[in-house]
Amino acid sequence: MSSKEMVMELVAKLPEGMPLPEIAREIELLAGLQTAREQASRNEGVSVEEAHKLVDSWSSK
Repeated sequence: MSSKEMVMELVAKLPEGMPLPEIAREIELLAGLQTAREQASRNEGVSVEEAHKLVDSWSSK
């Protein structure tokens, strides 16, 4: 599926009247997830353990 198709599918599922900044955040999240999937398929990025540590450090702030 192309990036455009993914965004169109996402936007179609969003509630009517959603503010544009929130739509932009949803698209950014989608892009981040796609990047993470690509990195994982190339065995790049951080390990699950490292990710847990990062999330824990963010939530403790």
